Amino acid sequence: MIYHLLYPLSKYISVLNVTKYITFRGGCAFITSFLLVMLFWKFVIAWIKKLQFVERIDMYGYKPLESLYSEKKGTPTMGGVLILSSFILTTLLWARLDNYFIWVVILTASFLGALGLQDDLTKIKTGKGLTRRDKLFSQIFIGLILGFLITLNRNISTTWDFPFFKRVVVDLSYFYIFWVALVIVATSNAVNLTDGLDGLAIGGVLTNALIFTVFSYVAGNVKFSHYLFIPFVKGAGELSVVCLALMGAGLGFLWFNAHPAEIFMGDVGALSLGGVIGMIALFIKKEFLLIITGGLFVIETLSVILQILSVRLRGKKIFLAAPLHHHFQLMGWKESKVTVRFWIVSALFAVAALLTLKLR
Repeated sequence: MIYHLLYPLSKYISVLNVTKYITFRGGCAFITSFLLVMLFWKFVIAWIKKLQFVERIDMYGYKPLESLYSEKKGTPTMGGVLILSSFILTTLLWARLDNYFIWVVILTASFLGALGLQDDLTKIKTGKGLTRRDKLFSQIFIGLILGFLITLNRNISTTWDFPFFKRVVVDLSYFYIFWVALVIVATSNAVNLTDGLDGLAIGGVLTNALIFTVFSYVAGNVKFSHYLFIPFVKGAGELSVVCLALMGAGLGFLWFNAHPAEIFMGDVGALSLGGVIGMIALFIKKEFLLIITGGLFVIETLSVILQILSVRLRGKKIFLAAPLHHHFQLMGWKESKVTVRFWIVSALFAVAALLTLKLR
């Protein structure tokens, strides 16, 4: 919005010419979203407490975990509303609104945020959230809608781009709709599963947002993309503004979500943030790179899958509890130690992802 208001005036006021630069608007988006979270924090927390939107600890009757989380009972939840609101408002302020990518990302955040909100409200009212089947079907439906919106736009590629292979390209055509749905479901669930310790999930989201800031900017720049042999995506540079807006809001939330957390993000935050990361990866043709950049989320998700399969097929557990962060808690690690060490793992995966820029 600011770009469209101020840039036309640059021929009269030369200093306004800076609004055309993605780097300038991205930096402003980061600061704006961070300040919005800090500014409206007290109002949001007061509203949440007034409505009694507080955490009810449910570890499916597993007493060892419930004892570890007993002190968290009653902590305000649904803090993802604050992240999401700040992120969307900032994106509307600083991104170019004539960019198709921007609107699809906002729709992704809104659709999955609404689903997460419904799940959180159901959990607060009844003690149980939506059933796994209902949540999964809703995510698939949202993913198919988003896939349809992308495929309808002929300016958006429906191809796969593989890391490390610069000449391997596969065009999925209309099957890309189902690919989009798969990526959105996977990323939103992965972040949701990781959201179990103070600051853990939002820390992983921040790492991914930083990496995709770089990749979005490179993908949207003709010279950089050709030099690095990665697909040039016209308009993708604008997504770096989105990533920086997400980083600012996430960093502001982490201020209050750090151990001991004063608020939890809830599904409204976890589902929407995961979906946004997945959608950005789809736009810049880095879906497969998500396995590296989101390595922390992949490990957490795999631990759940392996645990379920092992119990059903062997009748035995692989881990003391799943997701994996619970396993280390039951081994005696303090919550803050698990969180920081998992952040370190996420940072290592981020560096590995950056290295792929030259490995083609």
